[in-house]
Amino acid sequence: MKQKEKMSYKVKAWTIILLLPLTITIYILAIIGWQELQKIPAVQEWAESIQQGPNGKKLDVPSEYIPIYKKAAEKYSIPWTLLAAHHRIETKFSTMDPLLSPFGAEGHMQFMPCTFVGWSHPSCSGLGKGDIPEKDKVNPEIIAKYGGFGIDANGDGKADPYDLEDAIFSAANYLAASGAANGEIEKAIFHYNHSEKYVEDVLHFYHLYESQLDEIQAASIKKAGL
Repeated sequence: MKQKEKMSYKVKAWTIILLLPLTITIYILAIIGWQELQKIPAVQEWAESIQQGPNGKKLDVPSEYIPIYKKAAEKYSIPWTLLAAHHRIETKFSTMDPLLSPFGAEGHMQFMPCTFVGWSHPSCSGLGKGDIPEKDKVNPEIIAKYGGFGIDANGDGKADPYDLEDAIFSAANYLAASGAANGEIEKAIFHYNHSEKYVEDVLHFYHLYESQLDEIQAASIKKAGL
């Protein structure tokens, strides 16, 4: 009997040793899989709602940005929640580092230089990266000359995609001109990025923020201490 028990312990020990690498591999794959799933907006929002608890979904629109969204939205007659949705998708509310995509999109709202400065610039073609001198990229006179959408929102003499206020007002300008000012939200989003998946992702957060307007406003007021 003792010999059988000894053999049984040995079998169990060897089973554990043999299964350990497989268990670790499955665990690592599960972590990687979950990280990839969280890149999907709907899954990301669900995960955040679980973290928030039973009282509702997490309100993740930074309260300090809301006044800028609203000012830009009022000027260009578009919903401020649309700007918040674009900001969320483009740079996760400016938490992306650096604020420069591999394709050349720049700043808080990820403008291609040719869209910001103007497609009539002689260097603009293809995807719109262009070959525009840095000083010209932020020059309102150059932007006006070439028909770009860059805006000097804070009056400092520069229209800079890396300046948050300038970037948001420029995005509002572009979205309005692309149809959002006339209520053509999906059309405007598609103009911003010619991808059906992109449209779906932005619409997800746009509708979410629209459904939570009162809660977002209350959270913003509470945070401001008003």
